[in-house]
Amino acid sequence: MNFIWILSAKKIKRVAIILVAFAFAAGVYYVENQNLQVFSPTDPEPKAIYSVKTNKKQVALTFDISWGEKRTGPILDVLKKKDLKKATFFLSSPWAESHPDLVKRITDQGYEVGSHGHRHDNYSGYSDQQVRDQVGKADTILTKLTGKKPKLIRFPNGDFDKRVLKLANQMGYTTIQWDTDSLDWMNPGTDKIISRVVEKAHPGDIILLHASDSCRQTHEALPQIIDSLKAKGYQFVTVSELLSGSEVKMKPVE
Repeated sequence: MNFIWILSAKKIKRVAIILVAFAFAAGVYYVENQNLQVFSPTDPEPKAIYSVKTNKKQVALTFDISWGEKRTGPILDVLKKKDLKKATFFLSSPWAESHPDLVKRITDQGYEVGSHGHRHDNYSGYSDQQVRDQVGKADTILTKLTGKKPKLIRFPNGDFDKRVLKLANQMGYTTIQWDTDSLDWMNPGTDKIISRVVEKAHPGDIILLHASDSCRQTHEALPQIIDSLKAKGYQFVTVSELLSGSEVKMKPVE
């Protein structure tokens, strides 16, 4: 009996090794917060994207706008003055609808537009139909204003869960988060915003900035951020360009 049990244990161990080897071949390993995760290329679960793994020194500047009319213009002025032709703006649709001139300026300057939803609220607390309604309203408004259907979405407050991700994915959206938060929404001072972004930025980074009126120092910090990253050899691209052909870095969603 003992001999038979030993043979069975060996077989079990051999099968386990084979399964692990198969998982390694089929999945993509990465370390996030020192936790090893496995994602299969055929994984049906949509994930939020925080950055991409690339050897190219490329970063995406992203700007969320949900209200106000004083900060967007100065930020666009800086981008134009610095001849920065690539950035991604995530627009709340009520703001976009009430500021069509600024939306036009964003698109005329060639910047990518993503959705920031309709109502600025935590969508994880909404029912399935409410999520669809909010995403759908924003989709209709932004498509009408820009002439192009958005494919990227950043949920208000960065709030989502697996269910919300699935619903957005079913509606043709990829959920975008960020790896570097400028913390400009805290108005900590231009020097702190600059140093935080420049020190944390890395190849494939998605950088979070804001162009709402509550963020009073972003346009002041932006010129030095751009100059410093350029001096480090970084190229600025849109989020979609960053994702194209790159290995995506994701974080597990509970």
